[in-house]
Amino acid sequence: MKKTLFDKVWDSHVIRSIDKGPDVLFIDRHLVHEVTSPVAFLGLKNRASKVLYPNRTFATADHNTPTINQHLPVQDPLSANQLRALEHNAIENNIPYWGLGHEKNGIVHVIGPENGITVPGATIVCGDSHTSTHGAFGAIAFGIGTSEVEMVLATQCIMQPKPKKMKIQIDGSLNKAVTPKDVALYIISQLSTSGATGYFVEYAGDIFKEMSMEGRMTVCNLSIEMGARGGMIAPDEKTYNYIKDREFTPKGEAWDKAMEYWNTLSTDVGAVFDKEIRFNGNDIEPMITYGTNPGMGMGISGGIPSSGSLEGGVATYKKSLDYMNFQEGDNMLGKSIDFVFLGSCTNGRIEDFRAFTSIIKGRKKAEHVTAWLVPGSHKVEEAIREEGLLDIIHQAGFELREPGCSACLAMNDDKIPAGKYAVSTSNRNFEGRQGPGSRTLLASPLVAAAAAVTGKVTDPRELMVEESV
Repeated sequence: MKKTLFDKVWDSHVIRSIDKGPDVLFIDRHLVHEVTSPVAFLGLKNRASKVLYPNRTFATADHNTPTINQHLPVQDPLSANQLRALEHNAIENNIPYWGLGHEKNGIVHVIGPENGITVPGATIVCGDSHTSTHGAFGAIAFGIGTSEVEMVLATQCIMQPKPKKMKIQIDGSLNKAVTPKDVALYIISQLSTSGATGYFVEYAGDIFKEMSMEGRMTVCNLSIEMGARGGMIAPDEKTYNYIKDREFTPKGEAWDKAMEYWNTLSTDVGAVFDKEIRFNGNDIEPMITYGTNPGMGMGISGGIPSSGSLEGGVATYKKSLDYMNFQEGDNMLGKSIDFVFLGSCTNGRIEDFRAFTSIIKGRKKAEHVTAWLVPGSHKVEEAIREEGLLDIIHQAGFELREPGCSACLAMNDDKIPAGKYAVSTSNRNFEGRQGPGSRTLLASPLVAAAAAVTGKVTDPRELMVEESV
């Protein structure tokens, strides 16, 4: 029987199939942070249970962490309590814990791949929806709820219905200044935020083959934003080169044995998907969102679509534009912005900082713009310094903050004030996501950089043209 990549990984982890019910799935790696784990650990304690496989669980602090003065006590009482609870639970259960100041600390979906916790063919879960990021390595990775976190801690298994399979293929080539973030936002704008509900997506075609591993992580990270359970890309030489010799990857003979398995992880010719969708990479331009969900995105040079062009949800659509204080038909180019956020598990990696600094180099931050440049981990922060990017950041009038989820969500000090506009490289633009009343425009690091130095929504291709003259 011909199998898809998803089938191969899923089926190899099924311990038991329940008739007309879910599968009992073995979990290889469990990532935990301070937000969804405290209640799960409490449930474990109340049942007098222990963590079954502490060596398969990894804990890091990220959501509630401040991004300045991390050496000082955390001021917010709720955040401080959650961080203390995570540290206590990790130590009590012999789980590796990377808290504030630890060299391996960072956003959970950044530190997993960079430390070799994420490998092809694995099942990976975390109490965070953007766990889909790890699918870039040919892994099945998805977010789980608090009760499921407790289940995995206690049994290293989870009960899940097997999703349907979708293939999204994009061939052709990408235009100037089009990044993996733009590819993902384009797909979501075409499918809507519910277009992949009930599916696990495999990304295939020239565009994804050419992408770096960091780009693939960005795409898989955003799979959840079109309703998918997760997304994955078949492993290849880029994958193996990225993970080789990282701390938690197999070594020596174990590596050779793992490679034998990993080399089988591709969709068989003739395997059937429940749904297949094709796009042309040449049709994509730098993207930006204009509404209050990631599906409300458009090419940066266009105008906001009219409600008459929609198939439904007109009232919700107009409510979204009212919240953003935009009008149907408005051009996004030239709209003034107040904040820029570079970071998150979507775009907080070294390649994102390279892209951002390629635009701001030789320019100055717009005076009225507040910019938060937040690396996804201490290892990213170290690379920024080693590559000389920090000098470019400082010369342009920006500051680098310390690792954390930061302004992706209003769970720490980095909140966008009500009514203010933020060009954000994060993953969600829901009402109040970055702070009560905040207005979020999702974009790539290139678009964010262009906005940061001009103070308005700007096509990065215009600045790149200037550079080439």
